[in-house]
Amino acid sequence: MRDFRVRGFQGIPTVIKNLLIINALVFFAQVTFENSSTIRLNDWLALHDLHSQFFKFHQLFTYMFMHGSIGHIFFNMFALWMFGSELENVWGPKRFLLFYISCGVGAGLLHLGVLYFEFQAAIDQLPFLSLEKQQETISAIHYSTTIGASGSVFGCLAAFGYLFPNNVLYIYALFPIKVKWFVILYAAAELWMGISNSAGDNVAHWAHLGVALVGIIMVIYWNKTNRRQFY
Repeated sequence: MRDFRVRGFQGIPTVIKNLLIINALVFFAQVTFENSSTIRLNDWLALHDLHSQFFKFHQLFTYMFMHGSIGHIFFNMFALWMFGSELENVWGPKRFLLFYISCGVGAGLLHLGVLYFEFQAAIDQLPFLSLEKQQETISAIHYSTTIGASGSVFGCLAAFGYLFPNNVLYIYALFPIKVKWFVILYAAAELWMGISNSAGDNVAHWAHLGVALVGIIMVIYWNKTNRRQFY
């Protein structure tokens, strides 16, 4: 067992450093063109539902580089640096980048699957709604978007918990907890919130859980031929 403490930003691995820069630049572009009527980054790059007229396949890749607020990008990038740096040091840049992108695309696909069934139920009810309600429903479907690196980051967290289960993470630099328990508690919270499906909750909880499982399966498969020590 070893303590896992936040290290300085010096010596950030190459892929992590570039991901941080790309996400920051995309967020700056979002803020810059937020009110533009011609450059509509949200329509082009955010992930839209399959029923939407704005859906494009490239959005499964681009959505993970967009964020909705300073807090959103800060916490995602902080977690990416905190957990992803160790993974890149263990795996190397190519394997880590493959893992990161795979988790992001996987999370997007899982989320699209959940949305498809949710919105399909609403579409089936359209003939029984008033014209005004029909327009509201169609508009909600067309403009519903998903953004953020949370899927990729949650995959990194799950992989880190699998590879380094007994490392000690310090919450707020004060409260020690083993990484494996942190991951389990986080996953339990995601499961509870996914089941609760509270009004106004726009977080893709099921996608997070699904991509965590996919991430762990990838790590187990890789470890069959390249067994790593558990710390």
